[in-house]
Amino acid sequence: MGGLRLALSLFTVLPVRADRFDRPTARVAMLLAPLAGGLLGLILALAAGGLVRLGAAPLLGAAVLVALALLLTRGLHIDGLADTADGLGSYADAGKALEIMKKSDIGPFGVAAIAAVLLVDAAAAASLVGAVSGALVLAFAAGRLGATVACRRGLAAARPEGLGALVADLVPGWALAVVAALLAALGALVDLWRGPLAVVAAVAVAWALTAHARRRLGGLTGDVIGASIELATAAALIVLAT
Repeated sequence: MGGLRLALSLFTVLPVRADRFDRPTARVAMLLAPLAGGLLGLILALAAGGLVRLGAAPLLGAAVLVALALLLTRGLHIDGLADTADGLGSYADAGKALEIMKKSDIGPFGVAAIAAVLLVDAAAAASLVGAVSGALVLAFAAGRLGATVACRRGLAAARPEGLGALVADLVPGWALAVVAALLAALGALVDLWRGPLAVVAAVAVAWALTAHARRRLGGLTGDVIGASIELATAAALIVLAT
């Protein structure tokens, strides 16, 4: 239960306190990240879908979904996306890029990344709210699979401190494959081909981003995990809405 509690405390604002925060517990938490994401997606689907059923336009329901997602995740993942975009967009060396990512302000690359992802999320969700709520649950579960991908074995931490140092190089490849396969199988129940493809897209985007971060930054940071989650979620939503 320690891993599940940690997953819920890391990926949602649900009132669940993690009683352990060590690497073995973190490994379980990263493997259970899609479960936490699915629970988040269920809450969002019920809220946005309920609003649409009361007569709200789908676009309004999608906008509420996106805003509520930010609230229920403390904005941590979108902040990681902004910091990662600023660091990678600077084209500076690894040390300088990591310094940029630690700053509290947001640069132009970060603003652009936030705007782009939120627009994509809202546009895709507008075609799903009130109609295919299972797709929203799947999209947010697949998005949190991005964190599992980011913490795979072979990807070291870029810094000796922070969340990245705790969870980097943690998830065995076989365990990642099992979790992804299970989620893809569940996705097929939502949509026979779009469901599994959404999971594949989420994994591919998170893998590509973290591989690029390894080349540019030297490894994984907490910000890169957040960016992986946001981009994987957007990728899954695009596939499911297409």
